Amino acid sequence: MVVLRIRNVHKRKCALICLCIVGFIMYRYLSMSAGGRRMSRKVGLCANSSQFTLERESFRIIGGSIHYFRVPRAYWRDRLMKMKASGINTLTTNVPWSLHQPEREVFNFHTQLDLVAYINLAAELGLWVIFRPGPYISSELDLGGLPSPLSLKLQTSLLSLQFVFNLSSLKNVVVNVNQFKKGGPIIAVQVENEYGSFAKDESYMLFIKEALQSRGISELLLTADNYNTMKSGSVAGAIRSVKLQKLNQKDIQDLNAIQPNSPTLVMDYWTGWYDVWGDLHHVLPPEDMVSTVREILRQGMSVNLYMFHGGSSFGFMSGALADPSYSALVPSYDYDAPVSEAGEYTPKYHLLRDLFFQFNRGDSFPDMPALHFREAYEPAIMFQHLSLWDALSFTEGPFKSPKPISMENLPVNNKNGQSYGYTLYETTITSGGLLKSGDNVRDRALVFLDRSYIGLFKRQSLELVVSDVKGRRTLSLLVENCGRVHQGRDLDKQHKGLVGEILLNNIPLQDFTIYSLDMKPSFIDSLYQAPWKTLPDAPSFPGFFMGRLFAYGYPSDTFVKLPGWEKGVVFINGLNLGRYWSIGPQQTLYLPGPFLNSGINQVIIFEEQEGDFKVHFEDTPDLGMAAEIQ
Repeated sequence: MVVLRIRNVHKRKCALICLCIVGFIMYRYLSMSAGGRRMSRKVGLCANSSQFTLERESFRIIGGSIHYFRVPRAYWRDRLMKMKASGINTLTTNVPWSLHQPEREVFNFHTQLDLVAYINLAAELGLWVIFRPGPYISSELDLGGLPSPLSLKLQTSLLSLQFVFNLSSLKNVVVNVNQFKKGGPIIAVQVENEYGSFAKDESYMLFIKEALQSRGISELLLTADNYNTMKSGSVAGAIRSVKLQKLNQKDIQDLNAIQPNSPTLVMDYWTGWYDVWGDLHHVLPPEDMVSTVREILRQGMSVNLYMFHGGSSFGFMSGALADPSYSALVPSYDYDAPVSEAGEYTPKYHLLRDLFFQFNRGDSFPDMPALHFREAYEPAIMFQHLSLWDALSFTEGPFKSPKPISMENLPVNNKNGQSYGYTLYETTITSGGLLKSGDNVRDRALVFLDRSYIGLFKRQSLELVVSDVKGRRTLSLLVENCGRVHQGRDLDKQHKGLVGEILLNNIPLQDFTIYSLDMKPSFIDSLYQAPWKTLPDAPSFPGFFMGRLFAYGYPSDTFVKLPGWEKGVVFINGLNLGRYWSIGPQQTLYLPGPFLNSGINQVIIFEEQEGDFKVHFEDTPDLGMAAEIQ
């Protein structure tokens, strides 16, 4: 929803963020020859008095959102072909700056994040593209897709962060082959996202729009806001569009009043919803969804389904909610979408395909691609154990500090700070008493005395009794970043780890030793050299547990289930599948076949408190008890 409060201070610098990824993509397109030479076109997507036109021909946007970063690259073609076979003509995708630029001057547009290849694939399959580069995209991502170091400087200059491309390398770079007028599939570009919910700076949107245009964006521009914030989030020269789940005629009338003599686009029609830990799995009945889409089309409007296929928020990608209280999102982004998290057709898909066929005047659709086989593999028995304490020598650090340092301020990752995972804080105490965290634990901390568990701090638990001690004892707090909020006015309060003082008998603790446990692939790989031990009858927690999954032949999709385990993270062949937590609703993690090797696969579980020492693999997902969206 919000972009950031920095909009009020350095709007011109902030606007350059939006151009970082756009500029890189422009450069890639200019330098690549894949896709061949394309014929230029003169007239792109236009908004006339009552309808869109594309090359002067009447055109209705029937779109769907699929995020390339939430779908295994090996399945991009499968998911987009399913989209094409449903009757959809336009793909929309957001661009997560946080994934593309994990560190200053470090950019990643390769393999899973090869956005160029993704857009080219859409073009190959005959899909138009609406490009949504942000910089803020929400999308239920940690910090709305913004890099975590920005959470330190939300009210100050972005220039000090140097999280922008060198402008001299961008000045002469313009979009070439991938805009419609240059022969490519991009027919529209979204300016920012939901700025109406923030609307602190009237000139901000104008500057972003002009900055995009000055760098070669010549296709139709649009904005997208909720129905009650459309006016404040708009900018002259860009078409307003609306986001909704229920079609309220008054909302459409209000949009038409604000924007008369223009076609209506429902930019995000929410086909379902996301889930948070400790709640239920949200679903929208197929009949309710298709009836709303039918009415949107009947009234001559264009529509984009958010999401058509949600996919998975692998790793620590998921965001969180701050209102009414802090709640972290689950890894599944199934979204109750027409195509499920694992690529299955749902009743919504079949109803939509029939509906779009009717509105397509009987034109034939491509055949529906065959489904991938799913398999219930034999359980992986954990046979080795590594305590958290024995793994500390493989972390970056340790670091000494008189006071706690937030995760983002740690001198790790080339001094870019720590973005995700856990941080361990250790200090020495000489007496027991009352330990108080205030609001300084973000978001959850396991507390240990001489590395024996004594209690838990979370946002609702602010005090903990420490028994009497004699001599010098080590007090440890293992703090987890459960996810930064992805929307709302708390976006500028997203420091993680210990963000302030911890008091023992009202005296601040001092002299900390701090370990960064970001659990990146490089860290997991380094554990191969760790002193693993044969799993004892009573292993210590927290700890890492290792087992093997055997997948002979061509590996199939499967679902990881962990009955008897409490809370932790699953790694398959070094890849972070995401968190699990016994409180649900999500009970299985999607494990795509392309993530597996034929033969032996390494399974590592990081468990905080309790384990069954066996990992199950099932052929059906379990996203928890369902509840209809109200």
